[in-house]
Amino acid sequence: MNIPKDPVMLLSYLNTQLRDFYPSLKECCSALALDQETIEQSLGRIDYQYDPEKNQFV
Repeated sequence: MNIPKDPVMLLSYLNTQLRDFYPSLKECCSALALDQETIEQSLGRIDYQYDPEKNQFV
């Protein structure tokens, strides 16, 4: 899967995927063959963390 490398674009892409298709980050990463820890670290660098209650990065 070719996902955006830029953290801001990645944030937008993942939040859209989570909103429209996946009930959790774990399921999203599994379906798209992404490493969840790497995603969380990348978005953590721009001060975003995954909120499971909202099912989005905030």
